[in-house]
Amino acid sequence: MTIKTSKTKWREVVLVCKKCSKKLDGGFGPDGDRTLKKALKKYLLPPGGPKGRKAGLAVIETACFDICPKNAVVAVNAANPKALLIVPAGADLFEVKARLGLDDGRRLKPVLTVVSED
Repeated sequence: MTIKTSKTKWREVVLVCKKCSKKLDGGFGPDGDRTLKKALKKYLLPPGGPKGRKAGLAVIETACFDICPKNAVVAVNAANPKALLIVPAGADLFEVKARLGLDDGRRLKPVLTVVSED
């Protein structure tokens, strides 16, 4: 049997604890009715864009990280496995994206500075 490879266009991979997600039963997104996995995919992937192996980001549920926080889900960017993120229910997805170090291709709004003309 030969070992084969399968190509992807993933630039980033986020691992989300399946056990935490199941215990929490939602808690993310605008209405708080989505799992962290579904909320991140909805927020970070462009509508109508590529999915699966053709997408630039993969959010994958995985086995337990053995942290088991209450009312939160453990997530980690596979590129930085030393930093497990404990995401409380209802967390702002913009902050989650930033804390995981993800880049979804959108630019941040520039910070406006006020210049006084004295």
